[in-house]
Amino acid sequence: MDVRQLEFFVAVADELNFTRAAQRVQAVQSTVSAGIRALERELRVDLFDRSTRHVTLTDVGAALLVEARTALDAAERMRAYAEAPPEQLRGRVRVGLLTNMQALDAPAVLGEFRRRHPLVDVRLRFSPSGSVGLIQDIRRGRLDIAFAGHPEDSAPDLETTKVAEFPFVAIVPRDHRLADAKSVALSSLLDEPFIDGLPGFGNRRLVDAALHRTGRTRQVSTEIPDLALAPGLVAAGLGIAVLPDMADVTDPRVVTVPLTRPRLALVVDAIRLRERRSPAVTALFDLMRERLGR
Repeated sequence: MDVRQLEFFVAVADELNFTRAAQRVQAVQSTVSAGIRALERELRVDLFDRSTRHVTLTDVGAALLVEARTALDAAERMRAYAEAPPEQLRGRVRVGLLTNMQALDAPAVLGEFRRRHPLVDVRLRFSPSGSVGLIQDIRRGRLDIAFAGHPEDSAPDLETTKVAEFPFVAIVPRDHRLADAKSVALSSLLDEPFIDGLPGFGNRRLVDAALHRTGRTRQVSTEIPDLALAPGLVAAGLGIAVLPDMADVTDPRVVTVPLTRPRLALVVDAIRLRERRSPAVTALFDLMRERLGR
């Protein structure tokens, strides 16, 4: 077997789709399919169950996927060590970011890292599916590091470092009945439609969990992929929003009121898998901990 075959195997296992896997590894689909068949012949096992509509890992394939990831990580570390001394670090780091994170100075840290290690290929991707999607991409090998809010309470496979904490505020129209209040309770807003992020967003999960603990519910009438859209939609009269105070709201038609009952805050962590410790990923994660850690 060769490294390219392992790359095909991992890509198909992550995507469960040969077309998307081929796009990911920048190869034609027939080449990926042939590489998988050759690997299966060499190993004398079926890695995937294939049908006209679905591709799934076999039990053996799932077990071997762990070993394939380990082998690819080792190959990348070998290349990095062989191609340059430590002061000229090489490699690739894929970083996932949440949208609307102006208050978190991640670009400055990434810029500093690029200046220190200009030969490392740093790739950024903004998540359309929030924190849940970022953490899934970390586990599936699509990302090396992610900034995500509200990670799982018990996640022994993940290494995290806290980089920011944002208290929640209510965003209401300037003529709203609570616009002049010093603070607001979540319960006083539940008879109104809410504007919020998609279901995978960490901030939405926090608010829903707080309501669940009290046996209350709310109506989310507008779901948005970017929280920066919320003030304009609130001003248009489509609802109110309860969101982390991550950026100054400059729209003069709305006001923000601190949420104090309950007090909620979105904690943002830098996250990576504990087992994946390539030199480049480790160097960037350590710099994030040094510059942003709390």
